[in-house]
Amino acid sequence: MNHQALSSFIWSVADLLRGDYKQSEYGRVILPFTVLRRLDCVLEPTKKAVLAERDAKTKAGLNPDPFLLRKAGGIGFYNTSELDLIKLLGDQDHIRQNLYAYVQAFSPAARDIFERFDFFTQVERLAKSNLLYLVTEKFANIDLHPETVDNASMGLVFEELIRKFAEISNETAGEHFTPREVIRLMVNLLFIEDDDVLSPGNAVVRTIYDPTAGTGGMLSVAGEYLLEHNPQARLTMFGQELNDESYAICKADMLIKGQPVENIIAGNTLSEDGHGGRQFDYMLSNPPFGVEWKKVEKVVRQEHESKGFDGRFGPGLPRVSDGSMLFLLHLISKMRPLQDGGSRFGIVLNGSPLFTGGAGSGESEIRRYVLENDLVEAIVGLPTDMFYNTGISTYVWILSNKKPADRKGYVQLIDASSFWQKMRKSLGSKRKEMSDDHIATVTRLFGDFTEAELVTVFDAAGQQVGEAKLVTGTDNAPAVPEGGKLKRVPIARIFKNEDFGYTTITVERPLRDEAGEVVVGLKGKQKGKPQPDSALRDTENVPLAEDIGAYFEREVLPHAADAWIDEEKSKVGYEIPFNRHFYVFEAPRSLCAIDEELKVTSASIMKMLAELAE
Repeated sequence: MNHQALSSFIWSVADLLRGDYKQSEYGRVILPFTVLRRLDCVLEPTKKAVLAERDAKTKAGLNPDPFLLRKAGGIGFYNTSELDLIKLLGDQDHIRQNLYAYVQAFSPAARDIFERFDFFTQVERLAKSNLLYLVTEKFANIDLHPETVDNASMGLVFEELIRKFAEISNETAGEHFTPREVIRLMVNLLFIEDDDVLSPGNAVVRTIYDPTAGTGGMLSVAGEYLLEHNPQARLTMFGQELNDESYAICKADMLIKGQPVENIIAGNTLSEDGHGGRQFDYMLSNPPFGVEWKKVEKVVRQEHESKGFDGRFGPGLPRVSDGSMLFLLHLISKMRPLQDGGSRFGIVLNGSPLFTGGAGSGESEIRRYVLENDLVEAIVGLPTDMFYNTGISTYVWILSNKKPADRKGYVQLIDASSFWQKMRKSLGSKRKEMSDDHIATVTRLFGDFTEAELVTVFDAAGQQVGEAKLVTGTDNAPAVPEGGKLKRVPIARIFKNEDFGYTTITVERPLRDEAGEVVVGLKGKQKGKPQPDSALRDTENVPLAEDIGAYFEREVLPHAADAWIDEEKSKVGYEIPFNRHFYVFEAPRSLCAIDEELKVTSASIMKMLAELAE
């Protein structure tokens, strides 16, 4: 059964709830019951052995817990009740009490999941509405064992359900998870340079962390990728999640995978770092962007001011209206030092962190920090309409403190905005998806650390010849027919870090009196010096690679011979004008061509009017 059919089946439970529950409340029942049935199925093969071990160790006067975990197959949880969901159906009159006892019999880590769901409140409500037996029966009759529904499919089921609940509740599904193809792309870029991890038979142990874990999709895909390429490698997963429902699902997923569930922390990452002092080999994150951080402003500012660079937010703070760059800084603080192996991480951001804020602003200072410390490996522009709750442009940043020698001092920009295919059915705002070939192309461009362009051939009549071809620096451009031409669209470009830097200089002009004479200072340091006219004050951004004096003589003095630079006001800033570097000018059509087209169109209209008049 595929994940869509499975989620449709689970969604049919809504037919039972309709009338007694509002649509926006369906998830409160369906999500915890889905998790419960999943755990129920996972424990089924070891159920008898666990119960027998419990009895034996209890009679021997021993604490059975560590023994039960081993008997449960090392998955990190167990249940000591004689009941399961199917057996619960055998006593309809006492199903509420028995269901309560069954859930209470889970080991503490699993029991916490249902406490996060506030499950017992829903059990009481279902019982009062005479729905508890019917809902339990629905879930007891579906097989969610990992052999039937693997972990990847189960993750997709949870994401599909959350998306549906978010839509009918007018909430943002994007707060909970990221499209799988975006995660696959990020994971590809994260691991591609690490041969020791990907080499089969190399029993390495690595850690991965997601500070906005959601339902655990990013961690799961990373684990699946590594298992596929090197089954001997071990990836220990860490995460933190604010939303209780998403946290519960993530924790359940980690339990089933055999991951240490204590590594998944509930709470707000920005105000309360659940993994303080820890550092990781790899990190992934899709933080909420365009969301203000006013609720945690006091705590964040206090850390920034009191700890500086010893804390997480030393380089600067972005404006309160968008806290996504705070997560960028948080991840940087979690990077393992180079002497300990270094780190690499990927983060999804909107366009704002690329350019918002002038020289000296918090955003500019954060960009300055990551570029001057040579942390940015690449930025990939994704197609629009890729996410479930927004159609805006998004970008994947790949940062590392262990750049290969050929990447040191450089940043690669990849414009993958044209790498998409239309979805058969839109999901919220998501109308496009990246195919496996698209992901492979971007991964190859990143791995080869090359510049590339999309080249289209046109014949002498202006008609396209064949499909556009991706041409890298080592490839030959396609042949051009006689009289034809090539259209080149850049796809990947490489820049030096300092290419994104500039100095904002303040250009002053003298204040003049009514007679047109320059007003000079009369006291102190300003005595005898021309006084600036604030109405004529201007600023110029001078690229870091350019001499300020030469720029001033060339660009300013020819237009304002009496101008000067106020050196004390000069500030260094950084911005990454992504779209500007991929803009291709297309000359407008000639007036003659437009005029001819208008004549043809007018003649066609007149002909149709004449036919109507007959």
